[in-house]
Amino acid sequence: MNKKLRSQNWFGKKGKDGFIYRAWMKNQGIPNYEFKGKPVIGICNTWSELTPCNAHFRELAESVKRGISEAGGFPVEFPVMSLGETLIKPTAMLYRNLASMDVEESIRANPIDGVVLLCGCDKTTPSLVMGACSVNIPTIVVSGGPMLTGKYKGKNIGTSDIWRFSEAVRSGHMTEEEMEVTEACMARSRGHCAVMGTASTMACMVESLGLSLPENAAIPAADSRRKVLAQLSGIRIVEMVNEDLKPTDILTRKAFENAIKVNAAIGGSTNFVLHLLAIAGRVGVALSLKDFDVHSDDIPLIANLQPSGEHFVEDLYYAGGLPAVMKEILPSLHKDALTVNGKTVEENCSSVACYDRNVIATAEQPFNDISGIVVVKGNICEEGAVLKPSAASPHLLKHTGKAVVFEDIEDYKNRIDDPNLDIDENSVMVLKNVGPKGYPGMPEVGNMGLPKKVLAKGITDMVRISDGRMSGTGFGTVVLHVSPEAAAGENFSVVKDGDMITLDVEKRILQADVSDEEFAKRKKEKQQVVTSYTRGYVSLYINHVEQAHLGADFDFLKGSSGSEVTRDSH
Repeated sequence: MNKKLRSQNWFGKKGKDGFIYRAWMKNQGIPNYEFKGKPVIGICNTWSELTPCNAHFRELAESVKRGISEAGGFPVEFPVMSLGETLIKPTAMLYRNLASMDVEESIRANPIDGVVLLCGCDKTTPSLVMGACSVNIPTIVVSGGPMLTGKYKGKNIGTSDIWRFSEAVRSGHMTEEEMEVTEACMARSRGHCAVMGTASTMACMVESLGLSLPENAAIPAADSRRKVLAQLSGIRIVEMVNEDLKPTDILTRKAFENAIKVNAAIGGSTNFVLHLLAIAGRVGVALSLKDFDVHSDDIPLIANLQPSGEHFVEDLYYAGGLPAVMKEILPSLHKDALTVNGKTVEENCSSVACYDRNVIATAEQPFNDISGIVVVKGNICEEGAVLKPSAASPHLLKHTGKAVVFEDIEDYKNRIDDPNLDIDENSVMVLKNVGPKGYPGMPEVGNMGLPKKVLAKGITDMVRISDGRMSGTGFGTVVLHVSPEAAAGENFSVVKDGDMITLDVEKRILQADVSDEEFAKRKKEKQQVVTSYTRGYVSLYINHVEQAHLGADFDFLKGSSGSEVTRDSH
């Protein structure tokens, strides 16, 4: 490599500045030769005991360090804000953009030539990728891996079963004590959710974008081969620094289109839409909500994984991993797209094999002809809304019913099991004010639990609409990410009980039988809601977060600021 290492702007300096940059690093027992022109590789670690999915990352980081040292690099591990999906209130999504800012500024401000991103739980992956892309130095992702498949009373279980267990308790078919027993049965090993939820969708996203080594997405966290991949990634990042291979060399328009197609083939989470849009915004690739519909339309569901199918991500790895899925749809992919190992998508996938056709089907005989993410539009979602047809009930993909409206999450919780609530299985449940600004943070509450009196009939699905999100582990005929959200004050904010709403997935329509004049009248009469958040980060979030159809990033974070820092600290 002829280009001067970025880190030498710190460690290569003479006099007072060089002394300060090196001396305090040496109190960790680092010999002087380490500062003499070795590539400095940052290991961006989201380890936290409050992020259980990432609680094994200290150990994983040691494998990365071995690879970096083996390749002649100088490893430095640093922490960034970690987002634990299961614990953070009101929602981890509220802090995705904040974590991305932490990552961006931590990388830019420090003497780092390349970076390894240790990602696992849902928002840790997009936040780290968004931040790293905004600096644009050589970057590789190492995911933490899924849990081992859960076991309960002789059956395989995973996170998707939470929603089934919850409804079983509410309908009287399961006790609270039985549900408590399943907790440890489900989460029985290190790693993130065992199904194709958002965490594994994000791991597949980075692999299909080309930001990780092949097979990264599916190796279980408890499998020793996860550590091997981490070590190989440590070796490769040093090579990437020497080659000056940066995220913008990989994250082309072709890479984003590939990721959308792969997400369709695996039945990935709807949260994929928000995160991919945000990443595209950071690297200047023009991506719109329509692209997700267009580029997934002809891709069948190849992977038979929960929640759209039967199996678990552990099974996906044993069946051949994501490369085997990508091979099945290779004719539809941009084969020449570059990846972090220096090879093209075709080179990475063409020679792989599938070992279990029950898990990975063929393109000719797919698990399901319906896949992907559908974008619907109409007078209550002028900028669009999304639905995952592979996880929906076929008979509800064309449906008209009267709206039963919940103004916010508290209204829903207070009234959903009221025996006097005027609702049946033909109704359309509408939940407002759970969008980016309205909640704030856009929580995963869109897959609302059904009323007890509907569950008592044996009904397990209804059309549900909200401006919020749904866990990637969830399922049902759930329309999400309505944009503009209710807090924006447009038509969705004034939908009323009894309005007839039509969902027609084939025609890509979500429409209320309400005239433009009536909507205008309702909006004029609607009382303005004043936010109670007037200080701190949440106030900044509400004032600057964009709507869901744009990726819910901050308006001032579009594009990147690069890696250059010209001024010294003393």
